[in-house]
Amino acid sequence: MKILKKLAKIILAFVAVIASALLICFVNHRIKLANEDKLFNTIGTPVTVDGHTMNVYTEGSGDVTLVFMSGGGTCSPVLDFKSLYSLLSDKYRIAVVEKFGYGFSDVVNTDRDIDSILEDTRTALSAAELKAPYILCPHSMSGLEALRWAQKYPDEVSAIVGLDMAVPQYYESMDINIPLMRLASFAAQIGVTRIIPGISESDAILYGTLTDEEKEVYRAIFYRRTATVTMVNETAAVKENAKTVEAGGVPQIPMLLFISDGSGGTGFDKETWRSIPKDYIAQVTCGTYIELDCPHYVHDHEYEKISEETIKFISGLEELQ
Repeated sequence: MKILKKLAKIILAFVAVIASALLICFVNHRIKLANEDKLFNTIGTPVTVDGHTMNVYTEGSGDVTLVFMSGGGTCSPVLDFKSLYSLLSDKYRIAVVEKFGYGFSDVVNTDRDIDSILEDTRTALSAAELKAPYILCPHSMSGLEALRWAQKYPDEVSAIVGLDMAVPQYYESMDINIPLMRLASFAAQIGVTRIIPGISESDAILYGTLTDEEKEVYRAIFYRRTATVTMVNETAAVKENAKTVEAGGVPQIPMLLFISDGSGGTGFDKETWRSIPKDYIAQVTCGTYIELDCPHYVHDHEYEKISEETIKFISGLEELQ
């Protein structure tokens, strides 16, 4: 009995220590958030979608509009794509749509089926007075949304420039641990992320062309938009979303896919990561691809090459018209 009592005291002491540590993390997090409020000023135009706020950033001008669509979990799409779109905005109209749960857009706890996500994006662009047709530039998971867009509204999509974008076949064997994501979401909400060294240093910060001020803004956004409930719901729905897109067939519109080496968190080896989109693009009549020897966030590593090849690709489209 004495041994059991002693063990119980040890367990209670351990729980108390953990609870105290979490409380300290939470208080520290709230203080830091308050101090960072001055950095969290919207970069872009807030628009209303389904009663909530979505952010749309625009830059440049011209008859061609490029719509940049972020991958799953990218906390600041506007800053994440900046190294690339800043090289294109002297020729084209640039738009970055920040989905619910991302960047300066509201966090909402709703189902994230592919058609709902798509309609949110279309509504946001319309509210920002950006008219179709668009050239879609999706990264990673947003590739599903771009393909669904081309399936449902082919007149609105003149081409797709895939930035290591996802295609449905990736998700057939992908292992997605939603309970772990929910735990990560809880940890982010109470500020545990603040005690993990270097966690806020994204590829955009490490390898892109952001200014020191923009890097500070990115970090401030990171602590507000990491593993949001919206992002978790989106990931929980991604396998079904992939099935929906696969059932819709391969859109026959011009596509240029930039394909990474699979490093940087994809969970795939290089050969597998590259073979899947190459098999997909082989089914597109006007499709081509370019392999890049860099990690998954290609637009933060090879922005100069991508901008050059994108300009060539769009010039080719104009010649076909």
